[in-house]
Amino acid sequence: MSTIQASLKEALTISGSLVVAVVDANSGLLLGSEGSGIDIELAAAGNTEVVRAKLATMKSLSLDDVIEDILITLGKQYHIIRPIAKSKGIFLYFVLDKNKANLALARRKLQEIEGSIEI
Repeated sequence: MSTIQASLKEALTISGSLVVAVVDANSGLLLGSEGSGIDIELAAAGNTEVVRAKLATMKSLSLDDVIEDILITLGKQYHIIRPIAKSKGIFLYFVLDKNKANLALARRKLQEIEGSIEI
């Protein structure tokens, strides 16, 4: 098990990492963040709405499933939203430089971090 800050620092070792945060989807508030490059407080609040919208859509469709991650691909960046399975309502938000990152390796490492983080 890792603390939030230790887990966030570990995520920043991933090639292409810019910023990573742990976010409370109930309030949109940051529980911790590391890195720079974007206004992480604004991004946390905005991506809380993304998570809420996806959960509402899944409910409307009567999908009996869970979100593993949500990938948003921009021209220069990847944004990954990964709910923390053992902490309902909490998610990891990760931003990568698209030109420097290996998306598959980043998603795999983020999955490992998500499994070991202690909230």
